[in-house]
Amino acid sequence: MQKKTLYFAVSLALLLVLFASLSMLSGRLLRGMRLDLSENHLYTLSEGTGNVLAGLEEPVNIYLFFSEENSRELPQIRSYAQRVDELLDEFANRSDGKLQIHRVDPEPFSEKEDEAARYGLQAVPVGVDGNTLYLGIAATNSLDDVQTMPFLQPSKEKFLEYDLAKMVSALGHPQRKTIGLISSLPMTAGFDPQTQSTREQWVVYEQLSQLFTIKTIDGQDTSLPEELDMLVLVHPRNLTPDLLYQVDQFVLGGGRLLVFIDPLAESDRGDPADPMAQMQAGSSSTLEPLLQAWGVSFDTQKVLGDLQYGVGSGGTRHIGILSVPRAGMNADDVVSADLEMVNFSSTGWLQPLKDATTKVEVLVESSENAGPIDASRMRFLANPNDLMQGFTPSGEKYALAVRITGPAHSAFGDSPPAQAGKDDLAGKDALKESAEGGINVMIFADSDILSDRLWVQKQPFLGQDVVTAFADNGNIAVNAVDNLLGNNDLISIRTRASSARPFERVDELQLQAERDYRATEERLQQELTETERKLTELQSGRPDADLLVLTDEQKAALQKFVDRKLEIRKELRQVQHDLQRDIERLGTRLKLVNIVLIPVLVIAAAALFGWRRRQRQVRQAHKE
Repeated sequence: MQKKTLYFAVSLALLLVLFASLSMLSGRLLRGMRLDLSENHLYTLSEGTGNVLAGLEEPVNIYLFFSEENSRELPQIRSYAQRVDELLDEFANRSDGKLQIHRVDPEPFSEKEDEAARYGLQAVPVGVDGNTLYLGIAATNSLDDVQTMPFLQPSKEKFLEYDLAKMVSALGHPQRKTIGLISSLPMTAGFDPQTQSTREQWVVYEQLSQLFTIKTIDGQDTSLPEELDMLVLVHPRNLTPDLLYQVDQFVLGGGRLLVFIDPLAESDRGDPADPMAQMQAGSSSTLEPLLQAWGVSFDTQKVLGDLQYGVGSGGTRHIGILSVPRAGMNADDVVSADLEMVNFSSTGWLQPLKDATTKVEVLVESSENAGPIDASRMRFLANPNDLMQGFTPSGEKYALAVRITGPAHSAFGDSPPAQAGKDDLAGKDALKESAEGGINVMIFADSDILSDRLWVQKQPFLGQDVVTAFADNGNIAVNAVDNLLGNNDLISIRTRASSARPFERVDELQLQAERDYRATEERLQQELTETERKLTELQSGRPDADLLVLTDEQKAALQKFVDRKLEIRKELRQVQHDLQRDIERLGTRLKLVNIVLIPVLVIAAAALFGWRRRQRQVRQAHKE
């Protein structure tokens, strides 16, 4: 027994020494290796990243600037820097030598710190002694193009792969696509006369400008710029007939088009010099007669309400603001697949025409608990609950975004409008039908989907604003542009960026509680109305009585109503209490599983493994 114990102790000591030696000698060799058990495999390079790296046309150099010394008291930053370093190594390994990684420690008052400043990287102050921290990336190609990530935010780790792939793709393919943008909404930076301050550009515009060259086009122009790779229309109001015709011809000739129309664009604040326009902020837009030629209809007088996807909780739900979950996305289309949630506000819907020659595919749709609402009710809405009055779901699903493909004819037939200052285009250059392959158009029935308020939140972090997305509005917009331009690799990376997982069971509990709450509230209102009617009848039956004095019968009826009202309020509180209790019970069960059950299963599995190993050793000893 003593010999066995001695052998065991010596073997254990040797194993420890061997493990320590391997850890020190092979740290670099095993760097970044991990077992990725996350649901979306967030720590494994996606196929899209591999395609981007394999298709690089230009060699790319990436410079990682990280302050080693000044980060020693910041373990979270150091851990994230290691994650960035490991991911860059994986990028380099998959690039077939076209991607080179350079690590730079910009020590204070050094030439390397001057280099970081030249690239525009941000030095973040840390501590009280005036030290600064760098954690940023600069990347270049052989054409001296430069892309930077001034400071890497740990809170944006789930977007790290996409941001790096986007940077590498832009430098590895230096010929940027050109997008023509026609918008009547304030998407770009400028001066806001209403607030007398500088207006920031919308986040989605910033994202697109980082990826593509954007040419803005005035809606009153009569022609489109030359050499556009794609056209984007955002709330196209009052376009000139000549410009509409140009759009018609652009699409028929094979040009790709992305459109955001709206029955009530809340982001359109009207003319700042017109007080009446300010009072009636919000306007409609359409693209007729082009929509009809492409096979869809759009009602500018109606918005969509949805009991299931309307935002809110606790008995108050705004059915005019929709938060469409994955269930409302087309999982078979790369533009909408794998997205978690897209928010719409006062949205319309698109209806395919029966005689359409095109194919209309739905990208995003409402639930079956949706129905039309007059747009005027949303314009002057004071209380979201008012939308519930008279609202009846139709039991149908409505298309909020569609893709239109296939053969189409010109919306202008043989009579195109004459361009101002140019010859009539009815001649040989005029297209009456689509080119081979048909048209390729995507249309969203809402333009507010692009506004920051529906999908991003800005918070200060270490001296700068951090933009955090709480919905996938930006993703679906940029996905649509990438797809129409033929770049699906970045889409596959971007759509897997979201790591947030909805608590579906909790959402079901909340929805059921809200239904119970709504039913109880309606019952209370009915009883209130009925009681007031009875009081009115009792009062009208006493022509000689003082109308300000209640009879005993009226007092009894009134007291009965007050008592019943208190009872129903108690029922409302009980509904909320039951909801919270069910959620707490669910949370307790989840904690029990995570804290107790999982460790028990791991220990049991280890014990079973050890027992089977000992059994094999015993059987082997008997054989010998």
